[in-house]
Amino acid sequence: MDSSQTIDTTLLPRHIGIIMDGNGRWAKSHLLERIRGHEKGADVVRDVVTTCRKLGVEALSLFAFSTENWARPKLEVEALMRLLRKYVLDERAEIMDNNIRLVASGQLDKLPDSVRKPLFTLMEDSSKHSGMTLNLCLSYGGRQELTDACRKVAQKVKDGLLQPEEITQQVISQHLYVSDIPPIDLMIRTSGEQRLSGFMLWQNAYAEFMFPKEYWPEFNRDLLFRAIRDFQTRERRFGHISEQLK
Repeated sequence: MDSSQTIDTTLLPRHIGIIMDGNGRWAKSHLLERIRGHEKGADVVRDVVTTCRKLGVEALSLFAFSTENWARPKLEVEALMRLLRKYVLDERAEIMDNNIRLVASGQLDKLPDSVRKPLFTLMEDSSKHSGMTLNLCLSYGGRQELTDACRKVAQKVKDGLLQPEEITQQVISQHLYVSDIPPIDLMIRTSGEQRLSGFMLWQNAYAEFMFPKEYWPEFNRDLLFRAIRDFQTRERRFGHISEQLK
């Protein structure tokens, strides 16, 4: 039996966030170069995106490249940028044919033109799609996102467009990199590491966390289904007590 049949599609997480960790360690464990792990990880991305779209997940955010990743060896960074460009080009038909809206979060101006141009083109061409939002976090840092949001809000106060007492959580949310996706309900980090590493700090405020031990290249739809089923067993109280929910 397809394991997806055991998932209650009326209780899906609206937004799933994934820290795709362990590509390099997977490659090392198989006596391969690190880039081979990233290439294998890209294949997993394709499968996870397709699966989430078919299930009916509203938004999927993938932590693909952090602000700290720029400090990695130059050759690895260049290889990752080539792989990112290849992904954007290769997945264009899949995104366009399946009503997926592509967006990106991060300091995108730091990306090379070879990545930024096809990325922005696909974002524009898919901007009206309504099936699922795929959010690629690129050159991304959670503290940097909040800092940039605060600067935008402060500038509006300085310009007289906003009063300090009008600053609410909603106002801050509206100034994040991508403001029109729901908060993360389910956050998955592969490879067994149990930390956020700055991933979407604001959006993860009430997320349920899962830390499968498998490296990202080993992640598959069965592990995704397991995480969703686990999510569906958890009581999400949002500050209330169990009796109030009943």
